[in-house]
Amino acid sequence: MKLILLSGGSGKRLWPLSNDARSKQFLRILNGPDGERESMVERVWRQLGEAGLQSSAYIATGQAQEEMLRCHLGPNVPIILEPERRDTFPAIALSAVYLYTVVGTSLNETVAVLPVDPFVDDSFFQRVADLDGAVGESGAELALIGVKPTHPSEKYGYIVPEQSSEEEVPWGAARKVSRFTEKPSEAAAAELIEQSALWNCGVFAFKLGYLIQLLIERKLPIHYDEMAKRYINMTKTSFDYEIVEKAANVSVLPYEGSWKDLGTWNTLTEEMGAQVTGSGIVTEDSENTHVINELGIPITVLGLSNAVIAASPDGILVAEKSASPRIKEVTRHFDARPMYEERRWGHFVVLDCSVSEDGERRLTKRVCVEAGKNFSYHFHYKRSEVWTVLSGEGLLLQDGRIRKLKPDDVVVIPAHSRHSLMAVNDMEIIEVMRGREFDGDETVRLGTVWEDIMRFCVQI
Repeated sequence: MKLILLSGGSGKRLWPLSNDARSKQFLRILNGPDGERESMVERVWRQLGEAGLQSSAYIATGQAQEEMLRCHLGPNVPIILEPERRDTFPAIALSAVYLYTVVGTSLNETVAVLPVDPFVDDSFFQRVADLDGAVGESGAELALIGVKPTHPSEKYGYIVPEQSSEEEVPWGAARKVSRFTEKPSEAAAAELIEQSALWNCGVFAFKLGYLIQLLIERKLPIHYDEMAKRYINMTKTSFDYEIVEKAANVSVLPYEGSWKDLGTWNTLTEEMGAQVTGSGIVTEDSENTHVINELGIPITVLGLSNAVIAASPDGILVAEKSASPRIKEVTRHFDARPMYEERRWGHFVVLDCSVSEDGERRLTKRVCVEAGKNFSYHFHYKRSEVWTVLSGEGLLLQDGRIRKLKPDDVVVIPAHSRHSLMAVNDMEIIEVMRGREFDGDETVRLGTVWEDIMRFCVQI
């Protein structure tokens, strides 16, 4: 069985920590098994490894999240890169043809699809493994996992299985799906639960040949290169709407265990453990209040209960927990660039951004490069950079020549100058960028791995 993990979204319900550059699955605020903080994607990837499923897993994502994934999961994590965001049906179709034509996966092999960020017990992944046997049983084209509800909820979709007695179909066995109901009222949800309905957690499986045949019938490419070229023309639609809800024979495997969507501050803080992350103080009379602080200044909370205070370079949120899901609608008009971003080599914080009267843009960043990691070897068409080394030591490769960098060194990088940096130990740099454009289209990358980059060196 192959697994496809879908990684997307902007996580705007967790503003100001999450943004277009850092979705919710990359926030390192969960308690890991070793006492250190881990992100949602790190937790799921670890659980897949413990369940023996990691070696068969691939992550489908857009270019904007590739570096973040490699930063959290390592440089060799297998990624299926989407040319752009097109919703779940195009993403899964692209992944299927990648498995078929690039990996060489058999058409008879089961493919399971799941989100990259569910908060679940380890036993959930045993249920994922059970999908392999459920696909094809009783003529099922698709097999889903449904979570046994703990309460009537308006937040989730419901899978309603066909009615049968416990003698006919014992609990835990696959059952045929009767219908789907999307986010009903609380009263309607209670009635659905009486009918043994399950929460739809977005996990399903199919034989690879099933989806490849559907693509052929729709006259869509079944070779990866061609699909990638035509990807921009594919309709933005969900796999649920396009395939699952229209399939003739769908079965569901029930899962009875912990499952949460940590998509809002009030649900995420339930799993954080410590009241304070970062610099801050919460007094004892501030019950059920959490502080998540990424700024270098302390936050003090006095006598404020049932609240979340989140601070990052992108902004500060102070909210009653029950009201925190409204943050997405309040911030929907925010269009400022993210002030904090992570990369596979470390992270940076934007300190200042301005535009001169003649239209030249200036961007100042504090860049932190982790020991043993490096920038790609690249150049820019339309901007220059000046670096000032604050701390740490490294090796600079610029236009084929290499030299050591130490604190107080200044590096001038004109447009078209090819350059890379390897941090010998943790480095902190102030970088000032000047030019007309700062987007990725004016950057040309020539190499990523340091050993490969060194072949550009002409003098040591």
